[in-house]
Amino acid sequence: MGKFIWLCQIRSLLLVLFFLSVVGCCLGLSISSLKPTPLCLPEDASAFLQFKNTMSIDYSSYDSSCYPKTSYWNESTNCCSWKGVNCDKASGQVFGLDLSCSLLVGSLSPNTSPFRLQGLKRLNLASNDFNASPIQSGFRSIPASIGNLTKITFLDLSLNEFEASLPTHVTGLQNLNEFFLNDNSLTGGITSWPFTLPSLKYLDLSNNSLTGPIDKIQKPNSVQEVYLAYNHMHGEIQSSFFNLANLIELDLSSNNFSGLIKSDMLLKLKNLETLVLSSNNFNGAIKLDVLSKLKNLSMLELSHNKLLSLSSDDGVNSTFQKLETLYFSSCNVQQFPNILRSAKSLRYLDLSNNAIKGSIFKWESEEFWISNNNFTGEIPPPICNLTFPQILDLSRNYLGGIILKCLGSSSYGSRIINLQKNIFKGKIPDFCADYNGLINLALNDNQLEGPLPRSLINCTFLKFLNLANNKLNDTFPRWLGALPALQVLILRFNRFHGLLNISGDIRPSFSSLQIVDLSGNEFNGVLPTTFFQNLNSLKHARNLSELVQESDKEGLTPLYALHFYDQVSVNVTWKKSEMELEYIRTLPIFTAIDFSNNRFSGKIPEAIGELRTLEVLNLSHNSFTGNIPPSLGNLVELESLDLSSNNLSGEIPFQMTKLTFLEVLTFSHNNLVGPIPHGNQFNTFENDSYYGNLGLCGFPLTKQCGNGEGSKPPAPKRKEAKGSPVAFIWKLVMMGYGCGVVLGLSTGYLVFTTGRPWWFVRMVERYWKPNVTRWICRIRGKRNKH
Repeated sequence: MGKFIWLCQIRSLLLVLFFLSVVGCCLGLSISSLKPTPLCLPEDASAFLQFKNTMSIDYSSYDSSCYPKTSYWNESTNCCSWKGVNCDKASGQVFGLDLSCSLLVGSLSPNTSPFRLQGLKRLNLASNDFNASPIQSGFRSIPASIGNLTKITFLDLSLNEFEASLPTHVTGLQNLNEFFLNDNSLTGGITSWPFTLPSLKYLDLSNNSLTGPIDKIQKPNSVQEVYLAYNHMHGEIQSSFFNLANLIELDLSSNNFSGLIKSDMLLKLKNLETLVLSSNNFNGAIKLDVLSKLKNLSMLELSHNKLLSLSSDDGVNSTFQKLETLYFSSCNVQQFPNILRSAKSLRYLDLSNNAIKGSIFKWESEEFWISNNNFTGEIPPPICNLTFPQILDLSRNYLGGIILKCLGSSSYGSRIINLQKNIFKGKIPDFCADYNGLINLALNDNQLEGPLPRSLINCTFLKFLNLANNKLNDTFPRWLGALPALQVLILRFNRFHGLLNISGDIRPSFSSLQIVDLSGNEFNGVLPTTFFQNLNSLKHARNLSELVQESDKEGLTPLYALHFYDQVSVNVTWKKSEMELEYIRTLPIFTAIDFSNNRFSGKIPEAIGELRTLEVLNLSHNSFTGNIPPSLGNLVELESLDLSSNNLSGEIPFQMTKLTFLEVLTFSHNNLVGPIPHGNQFNTFENDSYYGNLGLCGFPLTKQCGNGEGSKPPAPKRKEAKGSPVAFIWKLVMMGYGCGVVLGLSTGYLVFTTGRPWWFVRMVERYWKPNVTRWICRIRGKRNKH
């Protein structure tokens, strides 16, 4: 019995010891996980507070992603707990400072306190306004004292609008790996010291005002990625630049570089993977068979160098092992490069806007962009063997025959097909018969005939459909109203006929339409009110962030984005001449309705006045009767209104003087009577706007109204529609078609982590409303890999 009690006591003791060991272990883990934040060094805290006191905060640009981090710094607390500050857990020394997008305003003087923190390894001051010093004599450039940061590995000073030139010489920075100076206002030449930093891998000087030259590089270092795009660099590139043997990626696009590009000199860059020289003035003949010796080359972008060509080659003993992308648009290419037949990894090819002749029968590589050349013949059947070519652009050539049925099948699977401006004949094949991923279909300006294939009802992702200028013969395709994403519908100049009915089974019908062009057909009857009541996208303006999010959700790559919309022609009258306004490849920020040159009759529906975002309305050359609806005065975004050549009667509603963006107004050849309204844009239109209405009187007509109305008012200057998308598009048209292509194709590779191509950022920043500028800057600041 005693022995049993003794054993029980031993067991109880062991259980207690086990319990205590478990508790101790847990407590130890808990204590170790609750280690206090290390105390920062007093000299670091003092330097930060000094820096805070020399800066101002611009609260006017406050938003959810940019906030004043330094306003949370308090000297009574541990600086290692401050926002943006990272300390070493053992020593408490600050090794990282991130004040990017912190609304800071001021100047970085040579003795700026962060530059005195010699233990600093990462410093990010991007997306502030260090150029806007409240003291006019403030230091507005980058101080050479950055060289004091001897341990720094990451330094980002981008998006601050620094003025003046780069420091002529900087010592130190021996450990710097990544250096961002992009998106500032740096001028002058490029000194050689950044290229000779022994540890530098990444250098970004893009989007500045640098003019050059690039100093001779004496001691090439280990730099792997160099970005000098979007500057004003001119002259020839120093030969020493091609001694940077470790370069993996080089971008010199959108400058004014000139001179001869020799294929042999590029061979020195033996590790090169990406080479971008587009939008310059280079000349010479690129020998692709020579460049094929760059075994790692995956992207070659040489577009928009009008004197640059491809040399003839047989490609027998040459092959590109890793080449995925070749952009050679808008150059001087005369023949198709046969060597590409051996580029087994090629995915994206752009040879558009050249002078390539001949048939495409013998070329079986994945052609995507060979538009605007002189190709003849038919589409070769082997193209059907390609697997999921995401984009097919054969537009603006002389290709004929029928459109192959395979292009709309699931085995082919293209999301964007552009065959416009060729001479294709026959019927439109059954697109989306067994595949619904098509987004963009452009078959306009061919010789296609017959009815629309009903299979299009399956294209549930379709946003853009352009069938203009063919010989199609059908009634209005009301069944397309079921497509939830359809934003652009162009049926102009065909043989469509009958009433503009919409399906009662589809509610709402055509709810996403933003551009609809039915002009030049044989439609007749009364316009149904419900058609316009359903156009929800024309009633409420969508802000820019919504458009961006929509594109991102679709998972469109930048290459999709470039071809997401092609040119949409909207016929508008500009002053005395008729012009074509082209909708450049951009986001859907343009809205238009064109029902001109049909046989519509009856009254103009009041419901059109609900479409408050509409910018172009053309109902001319029909048989409309009755009064002009006063509700049209609610179209506050309208810039072009054409109601000419109808049978409208009554007076011009005075409510229309509220249309302060009007640039084009035509009421000619109707039966209108009474005084012409005064005020705003109406004071700027000339006689032509009212010609053929014998009952109208008052300014600008010579006929005076009987009651004394219509005396000549003061003629103010025409108000510009600042920030207007149409104003932006018009500017591009006046600059010429090529501008749109340059923005669209030559710079598509410049992509941010948000998926936004560079041309989109430039467009929005320059022509959209000022209150999104800060948002744009945040996007532009994210091109680096962090």
